[in-house]
This record gives sequence, C-alpha cells and structure tokens, in this order.
Amino acid sequence: MKVYQTNEIRNIALIGGSRSGKTTMAEAMLFHGGIISRKGTIDDKNTVSDYRDIELERQGSVYASVLNSQFEDCKINIIDCPGVDDFVGEVITALRVVETAVITVNANNGVEVGTEVGFRWAKKTDKPVAFVINQMDHDKANFEETLRQIKQLAGGAVTLVQYPIEGTGFSAVIDLMKMKMLKFPVGGDAPEVLDIPADEQDKAEELLNVLIENAAGNDESLMEIFFDKGTLTEEEISRGLKLGIINRGIFPVLCTSAKNDQGINRLLEFIKINFPAPNEVAAEKTTDGKELICSKTETPIAYIFKSTIEPHLGEMSIFKVYGGEFTEAMDLLNPNTSSKERLSQILSIAGKNRDKLERVVAGDIAATIKLKNTHALNTLNVSKNSNDIVAPTIYPDPKFRTAIKAKNSSDEEKLSAILTDMKKQDITLQVQYSKELKQIIVSGQGEQHINVAKWFIEKANKIEIDLFPPKIPYRETITKTAEAMYRHKKQSGGAGQFGEVHILIEPWTEGKPNQTKYPIRGTDEYPLSWGGKLIYNNCIVGGSIDARFMPAILKGIMEKMEEGPLTGSYARDIVVNVYDGKMHPVDSNELAFKLAGRQAFREAFKNAGPKIMEPVYDVEVMVPADRMGDCMTDLQGRRAIVMGMDSEGDYQIIKARVPLAEMNKYSTSLSSITSGRGMYTMKFFDYQQVPVDVQITLLKAYEDQEKDDE
Repeated sequence: MKVYQTNEIRNIALIGGSRSGKTTMAEAMLFHGGIISRKGTIDDKNTVSDYRDIELERQGSVYASVLNSQFEDCKINIIDCPGVDDFVGEVITALRVVETAVITVNANNGVEVGTEVGFRWAKKTDKPVAFVINQMDHDKANFEETLRQIKQLAGGAVTLVQYPIEGTGFSAVIDLMKMKMLKFPVGGDAPEVLDIPADEQDKAEELLNVLIENAAGNDESLMEIFFDKGTLTEEEISRGLKLGIINRGIFPVLCTSAKNDQGINRLLEFIKINFPAPNEVAAEKTTDGKELICSKTETPIAYIFKSTIEPHLGEMSIFKVYGGEFTEAMDLLNPNTSSKERLSQILSIAGKNRDKLERVVAGDIAATIKLKNTHALNTLNVSKNSNDIVAPTIYPDPKFRTAIKAKNSSDEEKLSAILTDMKKQDITLQVQYSKELKQIIVSGQGEQHINVAKWFIEKANKIEIDLFPPKIPYRETITKTAEAMYRHKKQSGGAGQFGEVHILIEPWTEGKPNQTKYPIRGTDEYPLSWGGKLIYNNCIVGGSIDARFMPAILKGIMEKMEEGPLTGSYARDIVVNVYDGKMHPVDSNELAFKLAGRQAFREAFKNAGPKIMEPVYDVEVMVPADRMGDCMTDLQGRRAIVMGMDSEGDYQIIKARVPLAEMNKYSTSLSSITSGRGMYTMKFFDYQQVPVDVQITLLKAYEDQEKDDE
C-alpha cells in the first residue's frame, strides 16, 4: 500500500444518530475508494465496520471502527462511531485524533439525540464540523426541515454547499461551489455534470452569495477581492471555506444517499479539497505543554488512542503519528511505563481488514500488535532521553454503577481476567474491587453500556453473572462528646490477659480546637484513606498505662473505625483521648490493650450521638425545556437539592446535589422522561449526614443482615 505524506492525509470521524447511516456511508466511501470490491449492508451483517458479534446481533455500532479510503492522491482515515450516548467514549476517542467531525443527519428523522451529542462533543473538543444530510432517498425525507433543525442546533455558521432539486426524488443536487447540477444515475456511478436549470438559477445564485460571503469572512484578502469584484472563483471559495471549517466559522452542509451511492464521490472530493490535513490545524501538546509539530522531519512520536482484543491476534494497538515516521522493526520507548517496545508490524486497518505497511508518517493512523507493556493512552517515541508524553484523552466520569458477581464461584478468577481485557478496549468502563463494600463494582456511561459488558461476559466468554445494585459506601461519625471504659480480663491457666482503657471521644472539625478536659501529653494526626481524620491524643498521667501499649490501643481503635459500630461502614472525623487505665505487672500485653481500646471506642461511639453520612454528588442535568418540570419532580423525589439553573440553546441545565443512594438507574429514568434527549454528569462532592428516617432504615437493615449472618 502506498505511503501517504502528511499533506495527503485527511482524518475524519463519522458521528451522529444511531440510524443516520454512518456505517452505510463508511461502506460506500470504502467502495468508492477501491478498498472493498463489494458493498456490505447492515441487514446482511457483512459490513467492514460493524464486524463484531455484538454489533451483528444489535445491528448497530458499539465500538468505533477505524477505516480508510482514498480519493485520487489523498488517503482518508475514517472512524465510524456509535450513535448511542452510552458509548460516547468511542466518540471522544475518535474526536481526539481526527481533524474534522462529519455529522450525519437522517433526512427523515432530522436532528436526533445522537446528532446533539456528537455536535456538543465536537464543540467541547474544538473540532471542525461538517454536516451531511443522509438518506435523501427516503420517501419522507425532508431536506428543508432537517436543515432548519441543523441551523437551530449549530447556529449561523451552518452553510449550504449543496441542495436537492425538489420534485425529482433524490436524483439531482445543485452544487454551489461548482455552480452545476449533479445528476445521479441509478447504481451509484459518477454523477452527470449539467448546467443549472433556469428555474433554479435565482435560488442557486442567492445561496451562492451566502456561501461566498461566509467564505470571504474568514480571510481579509478574500474579503478585499469580494468587495472589489463582488464574487470569488471556485478556488477562492474553497480557500475561504477551508479556513472557515478549520476555525469553526463555517459548518458546511452536503446531502447524500449512502445506501444508493449518491453523492458519495462528491463528498470524498469535498473532503480532499476542503478539509484540513493534520499539519493544518492546531498542534497536539504533551503533558508539559510542548507543541508537537506534525511533520515527518520531526522526532518520531505516536499516541496509542485505542486498543482492541482481536481473535488470533491478541491486543491490537491503534495509534496516530504526531511527528516523524515509524518503520517496521523500529525500537521504541514508552515513557508512560519506561518500557522498551519494538514495532513487529505496522498495519493499515479497515475494520476487520488489515494490510501491512513498511512505514507510516506524521498525521497518519495505523496499528500494531504484540506490544508488551503499552496500552491505550500511552505514548511511543524513539528518544531514550525524551520524556515527551502526549496528553491523555479526558473522558467523562461514569454515570451508572452496578455490582457484579459470577454465579459460580469457581469462575471468579476468569471473570477478573475478562474484565481486565474489557477495560483495555473500553477506557470508559471502570472496574474496581471495593474492599470496603466487598464487591466488584463496574461503572459505565449508562445501562446499555453495562448490558453490552454483560453480553460479552455471558455470550462471548460463557460465564454466567449476576448484576445487582452496589452497596453505598456510607461513613459513620459522631456529633457529641462521650466517655467509656473497658476492661479486658482473661484467665485460662498460666499467663492471662489484662488491659483497662478509659477514653473520651469528640467530633473533629477542621480548625476547631480540642475540647477535652484532660491534659494532652502527645497528639498524632492520621488522615484516613477513606476520607476524614482521626486525632489520637495521649492524656495519660502517672503511668497508669505504659507508653509501649499506646500503639496497641490505637490499633484496636483503628480496627473498629474500619468496621463502624452502626452499620459496619468506615468511621471518620473523630478525636480520641486516652486519659486513664490500668495494667497488670504480669498479664498485661499488647493484645489485651488492643481489645480493650477497640471495645472502649465501640461503647463511647454509640453514646456520642452517632450519625451515618452518605456520599453526595454534584449532578448537572441537561434537559429539553419542555421536560424540565418532569425532571425537577423526579430529582426532588431523589432527595436532590437544586443549586442553580442555566440554559444552553433549547436546553435547560439543572445543577443539583443528590445522594448517591438515589442515583441508581437514573440514566434510564432520565432517558424515559426526556425520550432519550436528556443528559447528565455527576461528580463526587462530599459526605453529608443522612436524614433521621433514612438512618433508622439503614440501622434496621444492618440489624436484619447481622441476624441472617448468625
């Protein structure tokens, strides 16, 4: 396969709604580029892009597929992305390494949830955008209404490049840049280029003037030419259009029927001429802010943006070259892990198809296999002294949590290995074993995201699992001062055990001085790994407890804080004052004082106004304005405290603080309330005391559980 130079490369992401025809469009692009000799279809389950079993079963994309096509002397790398918000991590992955986002819009359905999600993330990542109104062959296709909705979504930067001629089905378009009519023959051959019909001339000229004005507005020299001549040539329009696309001042709109191969050839031509090459956009940066010049003369550096586990190949690492060029058998360094690697192969990938490459240059996308200690979000370079690390992609926090357990305990080790492999392929899928909750917690972007993970475990790996709501990591604390003593005495022949401990405990608050009435001889402060602090004061006078036993008392207290007296949750924010006790000259030992300290703390805790604290999250919900009332009602039913409101276009943004215990399956509820258009993010805020009625319920549930365990 030809090695393309940086200026001959275009990288695009196909994003949009789940039924807008992205995969069909990708298939058509590959067919027109000669990469495949026969187009597959989603119904026949033989597309290059959607080739995984889960995608064939769902008849929709789950993972972003990296593809490539070509037009004349230009290579076009295409990343076909899923259209469901639960798989938004794949969209973010793609947007990170492309120069332009192509948002496909269904001409029958108009702007959908996937359209809005894609455009919003393109805006967040500051990526140029082009819209393609697809499925123009549909009986109910409505170009004008779809265009109106796109303008409502994206604003005045939306600029027509083509429009269909009404009353002809989708057999011809007016191409404003060429100022010609393109007539599409049946079968997808190259369009016939004809003069614009007389009855379309006025409309075409009016729209051309808009295109010229928008193109000229992105370059002062073009603006001068426009003022001087009143028009621009096709080459000048293209120059201004490209600048406008790069700085997001223009969102061009084209129209196609990917299913019938209509408009695809012109779309590829438009991409080649008007989309930016990798060296024509803002430079990528390293973690320390250094700009990476996208040129093959620079020091070789690449970023692994995606990993997949492929049958018969193992882990395949997909990377973009940000500088220099990479060749087969090149020795490399991974500065993230300080590991040495070797490029055993370089592969050009088109979904399930792979071709070997001898080398790949800056700006291009390729893959390799058999890297030993390099995974997604890692950097590869060739300099032993270079610490350049490409800044990693930032993903949204997970929104849906579930506990997972193998039905057969003998499968637990295998389940752990499968989850590890799944995390390599999907960065937004988080897996952790909670020592506190004694559960494996899987977190993702929504219920569909988790259900796909379940499918892989059960269908692809033949392990039956249970998913259930995870326990909530509550905390326990106290609200007032209390004293207690405990004497541990045990005599069973020979040396016995004896230790007596008197303590006073009080709540700890940042900046608040100790309230103890006893003189403090020594203070130790312990920040707790689960949040909060323990302050341990030695108030012993007169040698009632030897100093060598104080660490043992602390150990006993800490053990009980790790298994709180109320519900077994971690305890926090407590001051412990050990002020008295007794020893035995023979029977006292560290074990006796550890047990005495543990029990004294337990008794004091129960008399110190104990309270259960729950994790509270900052939740930001974006909903259509006409669904705000229903969303507010739902949040109030979840004990939410609304902190403020904002707006963005036709959407209202509700900012609230909600207990984690109330967020179970919220993504599903929000989707139901808003017909899939609502979105939200959540981030941990703080621990706060639960209401009295909730505490009573939790205490009863814990007591019932303790009885069942007996």
